[in-house]
Amino acid sequence: MPAAALLCLVVAISDGDSFTARCGSPGAYETVRVRVAAIDAPEHSQPYGQRARQHLAQLCWRQQARITPVDRDHYGRTVARVQCQGQDAASTQVRAGMAWVYAPRAQAYPHLARLERQARAQRSGLWADTNPTPPWKYRHRQQ
Repeated sequence: MPAAALLCLVVAISDGDSFTARCGSPGAYETVRVRVAAIDAPEHSQPYGQRARQHLAQLCWRQQARITPVDRDHYGRTVARVQCQGQDAASTQVRAGMAWVYAPRAQAYPHLARLERQARAQRSGLWADTNPTPPWKYRHRQQ
């Protein structure tokens, strides 16, 4: 579903890898739920879940975001490359230790693996814990 980039206003942050944006022109706005491509942030109830959400909010909340759709997930969200304040949101979250690289969806983002290795080595964010649980394993355990 690769599409042209949208310029949108981020109006809500759901967690460390997803948000709601208002796209379109005045009087014809569309609300779009967005998942940042190639990363997976801790769930709300996991360690660093709230910090990951706050970190994404500092970058994107009430900011214009450049959203380049690449897919749609099983929740109906637009999976997209996201830029806020001129910065790549996925790179920013991974570099700060606020998200894992989501390998099944990260083939087109080889730079993210390097950023994750650096965050791990520096024990940034969630990597301060000795053995953090990836969110996909955490969700599986909750079912």
